[in-house]
Amino acid sequence: MNRRNRGSSSSSSRGSNTYENRQFSDNPRTGSGGGASDSFRRRSDVPVKRNNDKDESENKGEDPADVSFIVGTCSSMCPERERVTRERLRDLGVFERLYGNPSKSSTDLAVKKFCRTLSAADVQASDVRPLPVLEETLKYLLSLLDSGEHPFEMVHDFIFDRTRSIRQDLSIQNLANERVIYLYEEMVKFHVISHKRLQSCSDRKPNSIYENEAEFRSLYVLLHLNPSSGVMGEPLSLWFRKLTSALVKSKEICFVRNILRLYRMGNYKNFLSATASEATYLQYCISEPHIREMRSFAVQCINNVCYKLQPYPLLRLSQNLLMKELEVESLCHECGLETCNDSDGFSVLPAKQSTFCSPKDKFKIYDLIGIERIKS
Repeated sequence: MNRRNRGSSSSSSRGSNTYENRQFSDNPRTGSGGGASDSFRRRSDVPVKRNNDKDESENKGEDPADVSFIVGTCSSMCPERERVTRERLRDLGVFERLYGNPSKSSTDLAVKKFCRTLSAADVQASDVRPLPVLEETLKYLLSLLDSGEHPFEMVHDFIFDRTRSIRQDLSIQNLANERVIYLYEEMVKFHVISHKRLQSCSDRKPNSIYENEAEFRSLYVLLHLNPSSGVMGEPLSLWFRKLTSALVKSKEICFVRNILRLYRMGNYKNFLSATASEATYLQYCISEPHIREMRSFAVQCINNVCYKLQPYPLLRLSQNLLMKELEVESLCHECGLETCNDSDGFSVLPAKQSTFCSPKDKFKIYDLIGIERIKS
């Protein structure tokens, strides 16, 4: 069966087969109701059997956009080959065990697991479930939501994984019609409802803090000090709003908020001083790239701002940067600047040099004076 390639260039033409503007998204497993990750409009992470040899297609006079998709023939919720393998490996979910036996299941209990590493060469029609079987599978999975024998967290984890497998089978077969839309809608509902129920399952008391929570949350801020660093994540302005008042008032969060402010102001002296005197060892390890960046920025400021006829003493610069004087001299050389001795024999940094460059690669790591309190 040949259909049009589902690449990005043809995404707009696919919309006519479904809701015109409908889009589904999937949050990785956060329990926050992303749902339907592998939507019928964008399935880049699911393997399908395609003929990607463009030259061969051209030689045969075929349209390179034509691709072939598998038509599933598996008549049960779980392919027999997978069920037998998982029975042998004792890899059965609690809902799949026959009479509680972790190494025995049945066609009425076993449900196909999601396989992230599935490749096109591994896909066989006998391992893929057609749409009617997928519909019955989803109906069975959603019936487990009312199960009172197990905690809802366990129920959610099982359904979460098995519905991902349903979406994978839909994508492999390139299925897109009203019945498929209904399946996606039901899975989205599951994620939304689960998000609400999982919140009520938490035993955490309002405004409480786990033992190391504040420190580990502070690491997120340190990883996102520089918006242009390429680190993915939620913007800090939104992230801070979600913290409880107890976390906001914690010593660790107060520290990183101050560090964030000093970093964005370019106040390198107080930034380094606060890090040396207040940071935990984990915070210091995460902050090392920012420490190097602020030191390089300080050297740049001294070179640009100071008078050309009044070279800047390296001893004073080392005190501001919390470094040894010899290390400051080495840092200046890494930044492309020359140092010299004044008439009294002290090392100085002549200003207004045009050769400054921020060291990108092989930047030496210099200790931060005062950090010995946590490294010893």
